[in-house]
Amino acid sequence: MNMFVRGAALLIAAAFISECLEFLINMVLARELGEEGLGHYMALLPTIVFLFVIASMELPISVSKFVAEKEEGYHRSMLQQTLKFATMMTVIFLVAAIVIFPLLSVFESYHPAVRWLLLLLIPIVSFSSVARGYFMGAQHMGKIAIANFLRRSVQLLLLLVVFQLFLFDTEVAIFIALCTVVATELVVLLFLLIYFFVGMKKMKGTSTKSISQPDVRRALLAVSLPTTGLRIFHAASFAIKPFLIKIALMNAGLMESTAIIQYGKLAGVAFTIGFFPGFIAHSLLTVLIPTVAEAYSKGDMDRLQRLLTNVMLGTFVYAVPSVLVFYFFANELTSLFFEASPAAVYLQLLVPYFFFHFFVIPMQAFLIGLGMMKDAFYHSVWATVVSYVLMYVLGSMPQLQMDGIIIGMNTGVVMLTLMHLLTIRYKMQEPQSWKLSRA
Repeated sequence: MNMFVRGAALLIAAAFISECLEFLINMVLARELGEEGLGHYMALLPTIVFLFVIASMELPISVSKFVAEKEEGYHRSMLQQTLKFATMMTVIFLVAAIVIFPLLSVFESYHPAVRWLLLLLIPIVSFSSVARGYFMGAQHMGKIAIANFLRRSVQLLLLLVVFQLFLFDTEVAIFIALCTVVATELVVLLFLLIYFFVGMKKMKGTSTKSISQPDVRRALLAVSLPTTGLRIFHAASFAIKPFLIKIALMNAGLMESTAIIQYGKLAGVAFTIGFFPGFIAHSLLTVLIPTVAEAYSKGDMDRLQRLLTNVMLGTFVYAVPSVLVFYFFANELTSLFFEASPAAVYLQLLVPYFFFHFFVIPMQAFLIGLGMMKDAFYHSVWATVVSYVLMYVLGSMPQLQMDGIIIGMNTGVVMLTLMHLLTIRYKMQEPQSWKLSRA
């Protein structure tokens, strides 16, 4: 428990700094890209997230779970086989992307080089995922914290330098902003790989047990496939969201340019502010997955019960004051981006969405650590379907417009939270059958 607390505290502290930097990054983007440019930039981000999910194959989660459950003697052999697996998948994804990218209409509104720039992310994300998974599973949270800090600080530095030195039209400015994303990921990869191979070298004298590539592949895919399916679904639905919102708002009578601007303020302003405290939830997720997996593999039910109680209480402690600040200081917060912005109203209406989102993340970590990836996937499917139907129907009403969109989002996250919580409690209230299932 002490290791869990130390790791969580370190990641939360580093994530707080990173989120502050992310806040500044979005302020710079809002100023340099303008309202419509920010809308186009935010509309492409879901596609980039989708690419991240595919390229990573959820290796951070599967590798961390495998490392946490296995003796240290197996680690070197497992990591060697994982690198071979990652190399093979990288080649496959690169070939697929080269064929598919020219066919995607999503890139038509952007600089012609954008689609080829994003190809560079595939090998970068794939190999950094292996290193990240090892450090998570081995509880080396300091390196994860530094990597997360580097991601934001380097991007902010690049944005400030480039936009101070040069002037660009909107299309090129968006392309430059995306270049900083790729450059930042490259810096993170180099940092992680240096320490990863140092760790591999140290394991050479202590790790004597070998494990075959088929065994490693099966162990990784047993976690990676369902969790990747979950992330693909999240990423695909996230990629659809801007287009769904735009169509709904146009059905409600708005012009396309106005709909894009409103989505830019929703995603670039309200989401940036509302998700800010989420760094605590994501830090808990990083530490919880290997911790829950280890306790589950040992049959330590009491530890799992304590973890769940403490995590829920801790989430409540920061979630309540966070959403109160969002509601009562919405105008002051959103004015940091644009003056007299409708994003202030969006932020207030999204208070339930952000509040329950803070609970969803650690509960998802519990589901993954307990091997209940399918449950997490089914919950997400049902909640997203209900949410998107409501977003389209209510958002298309002239009298509701963006208010209807937000009602649909709030409904979906409440539904998802309840399904996660009820499933976890149901499983953990049957200790005898749980122990027998692990025997």
